[in-house]
Amino acid sequence: MTPTLCSERAAALASAASTAVEGITGSEWPTLLAEALRKIEATWQESAEVCSDIAWQARAAQNSALVVLTPEHVTTAGPDPVILRTYRHLYLSTLRYDFRCCDIEDLMNKVPVSVLNEDPYSEALYGFSRLGQSRSDGLAVMHRVLVAAPGHPKTLHALLHGVWLGTFLPGRAPLLLMLVGLLPKGGLDDPIALFRMASARRALGHYPEALTAIDHALELLAPGELAVHADLVRERLLITTAHDLTCLIRNRPDPTP
Repeated sequence: MTPTLCSERAAALASAASTAVEGITGSEWPTLLAEALRKIEATWQESAEVCSDIAWQARAAQNSALVVLTPEHVTTAGPDPVILRTYRHLYLSTLRYDFRCCDIEDLMNKVPVSVLNEDPYSEALYGFSRLGQSRSDGLAVMHRVLVAAPGHPKTLHALLHGVWLGTFLPGRAPLLLMLVGLLPKGGLDDPIALFRMASARRALGHYPEALTAIDHALELLAPGELAVHADLVRERLLITTAHDLTCLIRNRPDPTP
């Protein structure tokens, strides 16, 4: 794709997103977005990019997709794949932000496999639901998605989120670092990726590296992201507390006479 076409495509996607944002406090914003994406024949990658961000904004505006859509919007078959995919991306992304892993799993078990084969982002959200419950079979889903959609940032972030949430997954910290490394520029210009990286470094006992990552994330975070800022500050506190406890244990007096 030439730079001109890339620019025109980005403008079309931005216009579609703006249409939804303008009506985000009403009940029709998902329909407006779906119709705008259908008009430009959005790919699954473009839908994932737009829908994941709009779902977050609608949730922050207290009018999430879970309020204005129903589970049937995820599972019902229909003649227009772009519109159905938009609804699916919006609804499942919002469930992800609410950490509702079981609900995602239940819905995705009703979606035909043929649909998932054409939509790796939805399969990544299914992977999130399994990984977030610390189920090792989610790792097989993760690997399928990585083959189907190598390097796609929103898809990688869905998997990252699941591994981060799955406390008891085997090899969790190295998996987080591997997934972060697959992002553009190794995630070094992405505050959420750096947040995940810091969590992994803390789990491995690499406290200086963890602090460097979380401090860089705080520097990069956009103004107004108050909830995310609170998460980053909480992670920084966890890192410093873990470091201090390690030092205390290492330096405590030998109890033997």
